[in-house]
Amino acid sequence: MSTDTNAKSMSLIVTKGTLDWAYPPFILATTAAAMGLDVTMFFTFYGLGLLKKDLNLKISTLGNPAMEMPMMGMHMAMPNLISALPGVDGMATGMMKNLIKKKGVASIEDLRELAVEADVQMIACQMTMDLFEYKREDMIDGPTLGGAASYIEVATKSDINLYI
Repeated sequence: MSTDTNAKSMSLIVTKGTLDWAYPPFILATTAAAMGLDVTMFFTFYGLGLLKKDLNLKISTLGNPAMEMPMMGMHMAMPNLISALPGVDGMATGMMKNLIKKKGVASIEDLRELAVEADVQMIACQMTMDLFEYKREDMIDGPTLGGAASYIEVATKSDINLYI
């Protein structure tokens, strides 16, 4: 965190760990950091998985009725009923990863590394670490361990607070 009293700050609570939900917090955090904001990300519950060294992110089509993929020159929606079929999530994940690569979008690993390089403060929720039996060595270097009080302390001083 900057010692400049005029610096703006932003905090994010990261609770989702799927491929599509991983992008918003990292894009917002790295963009804010590039704009000079002090940024803190608090990773809890399924969002904590985004700090694991080895990522194998997937997409879940279930409960995501707005999901449309560009196919055959148009946008095709994925009806929730199809989500119940075996292999649909794997197919959607593969399609999304191909689309990300084809469009030149940075990977989550790249965005996460950019966040570390930009001095984004990352807090891994200790309670969630214990709950899901993650070990510190499972996680990337850099994040600190903390609980809800650690986040609240940052949030009460932040100009912008986001829940993702």
